[in-house]
Amino acid sequence: MVRIAVTGASGMLGNSLINSDWQGVDWLGIDTRAPRTTTKKVAFRKTDVRDTDALTAALRGVDAVVHAAAALPSHPAAEILSVDVRGTESVLAAARQADVSRVVHISSTAVYGLPDLCPTPEDYPCRPVDPYSSAKLRAEELVEQARRDGMCVPILRPKTFLGENRLGLFAMLFEWADEGRDFPLLGGGLHRAQMLDVDDLCQVVRAACERPDSVVNDTFNIGAARFGTLRDDFQAVLDAAGHGGRIRSLPIGPAMSVLRPLAALRVSPVYKRLIYKLVRDSYVSIEKASERLDFAPIFSNEESLLRTYDWWRRAVAVKQKPTGLTHQDPWRQGALRLAKLFY
Repeated sequence: MVRIAVTGASGMLGNSLINSDWQGVDWLGIDTRAPRTTTKKVAFRKTDVRDTDALTAALRGVDAVVHAAAALPSHPAAEILSVDVRGTESVLAAARQADVSRVVHISSTAVYGLPDLCPTPEDYPCRPVDPYSSAKLRAEELVEQARRDGMCVPILRPKTFLGENRLGLFAMLFEWADEGRDFPLLGGGLHRAQMLDVDDLCQVVRAACERPDSVVNDTFNIGAARFGTLRDDFQAVLDAAGHGGRIRSLPIGPAMSVLRPLAALRVSPVYKRLIYKLVRDSYVSIEKASERLDFAPIFSNEESLLRTYDWWRRAVAVKQKPTGLTHQDPWRQGALRLAKLFY
């Protein structure tokens, strides 16, 4: 048996990993809160990743760590900095002290900021534009120093991933589709936006854990191979709802002038970087992961959205309080609920 620890084990990716069909793995979940659901017996340690001493004790006897703990863009900037940067520093220090041979670091394509080049390669300059993307880049810099010090620390930069337990902003799309409403998108959603299925992400996390150091000790973009425009992909959800809902176009200029101040006042879940992502192409090159890690994503954007929507419809009876603090919480729609009057 190989023993693998997962930080952020109660999050969407962590939960998907420990419940995957990956044979021969003895999982250790590490988080500040217990998992909501699990289909198998998994050891769990209630530990904050910023507590290096407690984390070191937890990692004794572990073969690899998947570091997936993070504070999302919906958190206050200070919390993002603390969890994403200080937490990564602590995980690396604890792994070193516990003699763990490998740490797989889950980063984000957010480190690129708003790139002008699509598909964006891994060597594209990183230009963060908000506290989250800045913290993710600072965490990567800590990882790169750990590599120079001799550790094997693969970096995976996934696009926005979907799958069972994914709510967040997508819960808004699913809710409006289920209610038979049209759904508004800036500029009509005519730009291409790559996403990712969490099962495909789990596949490449496994490769990053199992393959030789010489292959994996690098940085890899991870995303779907097949994707269309947001308009086409979101329309597929409205079609699946069966109420005749359509994507409606919001004029970019007037909408941006409203959404930006709403985001600044924290009365809209559409944060600044997401606003700009909605009006430009956003996709990365996955060539390196395909060549080095045999990454072959199974699901397209549309297929993953429909799989997630199908799960949402089956799970909708379990109402959750909107917080938006994790991928598994619905986002507070805030002022955007008023838009329902028009759709």
